[in-house]
Amino acid sequence: MANVLSTERQAAVIGALAEGSGIRQIERMTGVHRDTIMRLGVRVGEGCAELMDAKMRNLSCRYLQFDELWGFIGKKERHVQLGDDQSLGDVWTFCAIDAETKLVPSFAVGKRDWGTANTFVADVASRVKNRVQISSDALREYVGAVERAFGTDVDFAQIVKSYVHEDSANAERKYSAPEFVIEEVRAVCGHPNLSLASTSYVERLNGTTRLHMRRLTRLTYAFSKKRRNFKAAVALHFAYYNFVKRHSTLRMTPAMAAGIERDFWTVNDLVKAAA
Repeated sequence: MANVLSTERQAAVIGALAEGSGIRQIERMTGVHRDTIMRLGVRVGEGCAELMDAKMRNLSCRYLQFDELWGFIGKKERHVQLGDDQSLGDVWTFCAIDAETKLVPSFAVGKRDWGTANTFVADVASRVKNRVQISSDALREYVGAVERAFGTDVDFAQIVKSYVHEDSANAERKYSAPEFVIEEVRAVCGHPNLSLASTSYVERLNGTTRLHMRRLTRLTYAFSKKRRNFKAAVALHFAYYNFVKRHSTLRMTPAMAAGIERDFWTVNDLVKAAA
């Protein structure tokens, strides 16, 4: 059982998970059974969700960026059959990032629909104490969700990007990004500074998330089989990102830059805080 592992071994396992190692890789490296690794990851991940919920309060963020990251649980959406568990299929991770401190104050896991968007935006609104400027992609559900959560006390702009998808039989093109054509910035409500409206930081965060979350690494067998495990892994990743990982340009963690913490955290500190 995970609770009989020494603190050092628990930190080693969690650190490896947070850095993007697979469960069987960690089993080979540490000698800890994969079932124990899974249980430990879920327990610490759920503790990280509670930790972030408690810490991310009364934030002074000024410029937030929203985006969604695709993944799947059990099987991809096109393979889901009638009678399958409703948690199977595509899953989207909604996340926000503060453009100045690189803090991730909130995230939500669910379908890419009104319900998840509304839950996510309402959670963000409950954590900031001042008027913010929000930048997002063109997901239309954000418009109503932002209006419902913030009312008129927000400046909101959407970035609409157009791409060209090449229909080619070339196998190399199948996994290549589509060609970017044009970007349009639209003011949705309030008076956003359009020169500062961008989703660059949150898109870069998506790349970091895929790099450090084995379950989201493309073209592997490392996808999640249960929604609970996926949500715990997402919470662990963002807690590690906020409190442990030193941002290269900030030279500190996002939590320190946002004034939430005064000192650097180790993985051991994170495991203890999430216990």
